[in-house]
Amino acid sequence: MSYLKNRDVTVIGAGVAGLSVALAMTRRGANVTVLEKAGAFREVGAGLQISPNAGRVLEALGLTEALNRVAVRSEGVLLHNQNGHRVASLPLAARRPDQNFRFIHRARLVELLEHAARDAGVRITLDHEVTELPDVPLLIGADGLHSRVRTVLNGAAKPFFTGQTAWRALIADDRPDAFARVYMGPGQHLVSYRLGDGLRNIVAVREQTAWADEGWAHEDDPDNLRAAFASFGGPVPDWLARVESTGIWGLFRHEVAPVWQDGQRVILGDAAHPTLPFMAQGAVMAIEDAWVLTECLDRIGDQGAALQRYQALRVPRVRRIVEAANGNARNYHLRGPARLAGHLGLRTISRLAPGALMARFDWIYDYDPLAERP
Repeated sequence: MSYLKNRDVTVIGAGVAGLSVALAMTRRGANVTVLEKAGAFREVGAGLQISPNAGRVLEALGLTEALNRVAVRSEGVLLHNQNGHRVASLPLAARRPDQNFRFIHRARLVELLEHAARDAGVRITLDHEVTELPDVPLLIGADGLHSRVRTVLNGAAKPFFTGQTAWRALIADDRPDAFARVYMGPGQHLVSYRLGDGLRNIVAVREQTAWADEGWAHEDDPDNLRAAFASFGGPVPDWLARVESTGIWGLFRHEVAPVWQDGQRVILGDAAHPTLPFMAQGAVMAIEDAWVLTECLDRIGDQGAALQRYQALRVPRVRRIVEAANGNARNYHLRGPARLAGHLGLRTISRLAPGALMARFDWIYDYDPLAERP
């Protein structure tokens, strides 16, 4: 029996989380309305990595062909030192030949989710800023980092600055490259991978005491990015020379929300569990959330019990991923003897036992949200 059929659902936020849950619930017969404060879907953000754990959900929602048109297949991750020399190789796709790792521009993912949602019957209202939460039978807060729904459920958040600032940029690049590349230096690192549409994504993170605001929309002079990473070699100088505009933001640590729901209102994605970008799982966790929340509400007739079950299923997993991302923030920025020892260890394991190195991530990529049983 489908308990979502003909149910009225209101979603705040038309990002990856909001559109994913709207599409999933509409596929089960719900009547879904999405409220989005922006007046139009804009080219915000940059690259995303969609690993198989989220890819399974998107494919189950009927998006395989659309994804294959706009995404780039990823073969895995290559780790380099700041001079450009390879430290370790993680051929993740070769370990899972029947699964897809993808690189995609965030705007392309939002666009295909929007089109699929509208085609399925989701009502999307743009230019609708929610100042007071509507009193509706079921309200889903997919309203991101500064979620009003989270605040109502938990009170004001108290994030703290990690001492790290990140730049994000896109450059033109048509050269084939199927790997995400990480360049690690003392107190800083740079991640880059190709997207569709002839673009390359760059995210560069540096430890510094100067505080930067949280969020993507703060512009910075590209020369500041180039100066911060002037000691890096390999292809990095050429990439940075081609940066024409860049955003900058401070990286803040947030707690996973203690309360996700109150029987009528519920949160998912960044509203529930903001994460540092060092496991490439932020959007992925939101897509997983969307499927599991839909399953719980569709299979459990009592709404309060369904929302409780959703939180119970998701909290252990997202906590573990957030903690892993926090750990990578340290591992990428090792200094002195710890850095030499760490890189030597990675080289040795990558050469002698690459399967053991990649197995550390099996719990992330082999997880199947479709197998959850509320």
